[in-house]
Amino acid sequence: MIVPMAKLFLAARQSDRERMLQALRELGVVHLTPLDPTRAALDEKTAGSIHDVERVIQILEGVTPSGSTPETDPAEVVREVLDIHRRTAERLSRLAVLERQLDSVALWGDVRVEQLEALQQAGLKIHFFIVPEELVDEVHAACVQPVSKLPGEKVLVAAIDQRREVLAPKRAQHVPLPTRDAPSIRAEAAEVQEAMEHDAQRLGQLANLRPLVEEHLADLQERADYTRAVRGAMDDEHLFALQGWMPADAAASLKQDLARMGLVAAMKTVEPDPDETPPTLIRYPKWAQPIRAMFAILGTVPGYREYDLSVFFMVALPLFGAMLLGDAGYGLVFVLIGLLGYRRITDRVSRDAANLILVFGGATLVWGLLTANCFGITPKQFAFAAGVEDVSALREATGLWAALGRMMLAFGLLWNPDDEIARNLIIQVSFLIGGAHLVLAHVRQAIGMAPDRRFLAQIGWSGFLVGMFGVIWMLFFPDQVWIPVPLTIGLLAVGAVLVVLFTYPSPNPAKRVGLGLVANILPMISTFSDTVSYIRLMAVGLASYYIASAFNGLAYQVASPSVWLLPAGVLIVVLAHSLNIVLGVIAIFAHGVRLNMLEFSSNAGVQWAGYPFTPFAQRVQSGQ
Repeated sequence: MIVPMAKLFLAARQSDRERMLQALRELGVVHLTPLDPTRAALDEKTAGSIHDVERVIQILEGVTPSGSTPETDPAEVVREVLDIHRRTAERLSRLAVLERQLDSVALWGDVRVEQLEALQQAGLKIHFFIVPEELVDEVHAACVQPVSKLPGEKVLVAAIDQRREVLAPKRAQHVPLPTRDAPSIRAEAAEVQEAMEHDAQRLGQLANLRPLVEEHLADLQERADYTRAVRGAMDDEHLFALQGWMPADAAASLKQDLARMGLVAAMKTVEPDPDETPPTLIRYPKWAQPIRAMFAILGTVPGYREYDLSVFFMVALPLFGAMLLGDAGYGLVFVLIGLLGYRRITDRVSRDAANLILVFGGATLVWGLLTANCFGITPKQFAFAAGVEDVSALREATGLWAALGRMMLAFGLLWNPDDEIARNLIIQVSFLIGGAHLVLAHVRQAIGMAPDRRFLAQIGWSGFLVGMFGVIWMLFFPDQVWIPVPLTIGLLAVGAVLVVLFTYPSPNPAKRVGLGLVANILPMISTFSDTVSYIRLMAVGLASYYIASAFNGLAYQVASPSVWLLPAGVLIVVLAHSLNIVLGVIAIFAHGVRLNMLEFSSNAGVQWAGYPFTPFAQRVQSGQ
């Protein structure tokens, strides 16, 4: 639920300014808005300090703490980490330069520049040429010596002649003497590598102080909040006044809380004007709270006057993720990660993130059981392992493999030994889910709009989508028509009429119909593609299964000839399934999140145009 907001105006005596701000900070219920945003902006030094600390925390998150914990203050940690990060970037750039230099002198082998200079000082002027192998004899000098063979059937030739100029064929390429040699380049690279290793060790030690740096960041942000609050308020010799937003249901108790703290203040709350955009505060049902972790990753907030879709996301996104991963074994992996790493995930990210992993894992486990797929293994493979001809024979077979196959069959309500039938069944499920998902989006809009007459347009959209679902079903499954053709046509026609007439319910009939047609003709056409796009749930899940099954077969072929090759087969299985899980997680964001954030949200009228409610509150707990 999006919490209704009230605009707050609060004034107190100038002498109570510090106490007032501290009280508001302790209560943590007011989102302050500056009277003059330009005055409330942080100075460049403070903003830079916060940015530096945030950057250091980001760097240290990727470093494993090691070694002894240094005794130093957070500011020094920030300075040192940034210095190490800068030096590392410079040294990596230097290593790249040295690598190019080493390639450029590769033809000289381990010859040192000092050796060539010594020969020059001794009066021997040496010329070097790159010559095609068949033209080496055409190099004329007192002494001609091939040095090394080069790619492309070419030869590096050294020539010395103190009496006259060296003569070389036209196709010979004169090679100037190197300014650096390979041994010195490698020595410098080794020094750079050693310095980087020393810095990496120091960075590991500094990573032990990350909690201290995070506290330092919270302290800086708290001071910045205080600075913005003071600069954004009205402040004169006698009066201190500020404004902001707060939950409407908390306004009644704020004045009492301030009085209880011994503060006298003038307070007024008003409802937001239609042209104002209050911050968005969402109160999630307890069962839907894990979805906050996904919204935190996406950084999206619905507008204050939009709709809260969290409960829809909490149901749909794990279901879509389960269908995209499509494997009970992968679901079990997520469940184990969530259970075994629950405390660590809670400490490092949030409790919501840990619970969301468990929800995704549980949903994927259930879906994998329903489709009889575990690590790319289906009852067919168990029938093969049990030595029976087909799946139906598993019911009479004995042994462990047969028992496991029967167990999968017992749960696999959506599995069929005929691959085409099984695939069509999952396509049907995908379309059913897609149609219901989009219809619910418009039902949500209709509930939000009622009793405004525009809610009838959303009812029309719901009927139109059901009709479009009937059309798609007839196109894909002409032998299994669920919705009679006359009813499909009727739903499309009635739905379209309601949409056109009530999107803009103007008293002028021509304007009503004209605006309704212009605004809705393209969205009506796009309902076909919106519904069909849910077929990706089947397609990606099926691709995941085929990848897993193919690598299982490869591992079996590698390991079956000899027991000594068993580790290689196990390695193939582990790496392949790990890669498949990673691809599945990417698919959840690329497809599952898209279906919710684009198709569903646009049909629900949510543009995610809001900004979060961020109360003026205490960030650093006392005693830390």
